[in-house]
This record gives sequence, structure tokens and C-alpha cells, in this order.
Amino acid sequence: MDQPIILLIVAAIVFILVVALGISLRVNARKKGLGHDRGIDADVTGELKIDEISVAVEKEKAEARGSEVPTAPGNRLVRLRERLAKSNSGLGRGLLNLLSRDNLDESTWEEIEDTLILADVGVDPTTELVDKLRDRVKVLGTRDPEDVRGLLREELINLVDPTMDRDLATSHVSGDPAVILVVGVNGSGKTTTVGKIARVLVAEDKTVLLGAADTFRAAAAEQLATWGSRVGVETVRREEGADPASVAYSAVEEGKDAGTDIVLIDTAGRLQNKIGLMDELGKVKRVATRPLGEGHEIDEVLLVLDATTGQNGMQQAKVFAEAVNITGIVLTKLDGTAKGGIVIAVQRELGVPVKLIGLGEGADDLAPFTAEGFVDALLD
Repeated sequence: MDQPIILLIVAAIVFILVVALGISLRVNARKKGLGHDRGIDADVTGELKIDEISVAVEKEKAEARGSEVPTAPGNRLVRLRERLAKSNSGLGRGLLNLLSRDNLDESTWEEIEDTLILADVGVDPTTELVDKLRDRVKVLGTRDPEDVRGLLREELINLVDPTMDRDLATSHVSGDPAVILVVGVNGSGKTTTVGKIARVLVAEDKTVLLGAADTFRAAAAEQLATWGSRVGVETVRREEGADPASVAYSAVEEGKDAGTDIVLIDTAGRLQNKIGLMDELGKVKRVATRPLGEGHEIDEVLLVLDATTGQNGMQQAKVFAEAVNITGIVLTKLDGTAKGGIVIAVQRELGVPVKLIGLGEGADDLAPFTAEGFVDALLD
């Protein structure tokens, strides 16, 4: 056989082997989830592009904690502010229109008061706000829309109170997990909110354990476990009808043994006029502290309120505050049917801050509350 033909055959064989090796490496890379756009050089050398490494790392994180990666709290705030601006714009625009009139007579100030009261701000906060606005508008003597907007923004922020501590208590205490108890009446979205809070904490790289202490409502524990499993969070649960306090105790005990950052406990939706049930809720809180170190009490008691209930929600809040010493409020359903003034009213009544707000049914439609962001959304 001629030498050129032999060389041609050898070259063909080498080419086939190289192509086969490249295909094999590419298939293996895809199976490992390292991307679909690597060149042959990367396949041969094992080197990865920066974006491929990022994708691989995020995939490993997602697999480690569950099938979903929650939205970071910072990104939620932007989206929620946009939605809040759309849903509550009637309050802010209504006030701005009234304050920008050429003649601010007594009837106009009465309209301003009515607008605030109808928005569930409450009588006392409304009177306080209107008195301050009247004085400042009189002194400045301006009707310029931008000046009026600035005045209204300042006074509303002061009314919402930016000095309140709105951070969740999530720090370890002497090796103990932080323990957060979540309470609220049936229908307020409490169990769903617990699941969403877990997502917020996971997005902050916290380890979380859920306690399903709502043992009276059928399928409540299953609902909570489903929320947890989506982000790789385990749930401590018992059979339906079990003692809620014992479930809370077990959750805290397991969280402590496992070195978990936060134990998040769901409770039964209480009928606020049933004294026996409220006493039981107090028992859950007491028993949950027993596995903790001496002097370590429950770190946070969050009350979930349906913002659409308005002043009725205020009555619920008062009863819960008396029973378990509320430390923070989660306002759900603060959408187009809610009246944003409830934020001001409930804080003024209880002296505790709104810490989280929810504006929809989406898994990540819950975000930290800020006074400035809330007011700016009302006035946008």
C-alpha cells in the first residue's frame, strides 16, 4: 500500500478518535449540569467559564436546600413597592389633590380628614397629621405640588415612625436558635405566611426549622411541610389533634440539637373571643422556651393580620397582644382592596412595628417593611 494512503488512513482514525473524545466529554459535562456552550478546549482541559461556574454553584445550592431558590429580599422590595404604588395610589393622590387647591378652607380640611379616616388611618393619627399639615402649609404659604408633596411625605413618614426597629430577631443566643412564634386568626393567611417567611430567611442564607403547632386545622401541617420542602426546610409535625405545646417544644429542641439558626413555629388560628384558646396560645409560648438556655425567651412573636379587615383587625391585634406580647406585625393582602392606613393605625395602637408586608399570592410576595418605601409608594 502506498505511503500517502497509509498516512491518510491514520489521520482519519486520529480525527475520529478526537471527535469521539470531545463528544464523550461534552455529554458528561451536560450530565453534571455544567452548561451547554463549552468549547472543545474547555472539554479537553476541564476549564470552565465564569458564568458556567456560577450556574453550577447555584444549581448545587438549589439542590441542597430544595427545588426552588427564593428571591433575595432586596429584589422583593423593588417589586413590592411598584405593586403598592399601583394598589394604594388613590390615598396619596387624593391627599395631594386636596392640598394643592388654591383655597384650603375648612371644608377642604374636612375632606382631607375623611380621606385619611376612610383609608383606616384612625381618628387620632388623622387629627395629628391634619393639625401638623395645617400649621406647615399656613407658615409656608405654598400650593406648589412639589412643595406640598414634600410636606405630606415628611409628615406621613413621621406618622409611620421610621425609628421603630423592623428587623426580625434572628440571632443565636448562647448556642440556642432564635425562636419565632407566628400567631393570627384563621383566614389571615397565617400558615402561608410562615412558609413565605421561611423563604425570606433562606434567601438570607439562614438555616430554618419549621414547627407545625397548628394541630387542629385539617391539613395545616401538610400545607406547612409543602412550603418548607420547596426550599429544603424540614418541618416538625405530629398527628392531627396532638398537643400544640408539645410540637413547639419538640421543634425548639430539635432545632437546638441540630444547630439551626431559626425555629419558626406556626400556631392554630385562634378565635380571639375564646379565652380558653388564648390561654392555650400562652401555654405554647411558655413551653417552647423550656429547651432554651436560662433567661432566653421567645425572640419574636409575629401577628399576621389581613389588611383588608381594616379596623376589625385592630380588635384582633389587641387581644393577641394581651395574650402573647406581640413584637411585630405581618400585614398580608395589602393589595388593591386594602386601605394602607391600617399600617399607621395598628402601630399606633399596639406600639409595635409592622415588620413584613405581603401584596399577593406569589411565593415571594412578602418583603421587609420600611416607612420611607411605604410612603413613597403611596405618593408615587
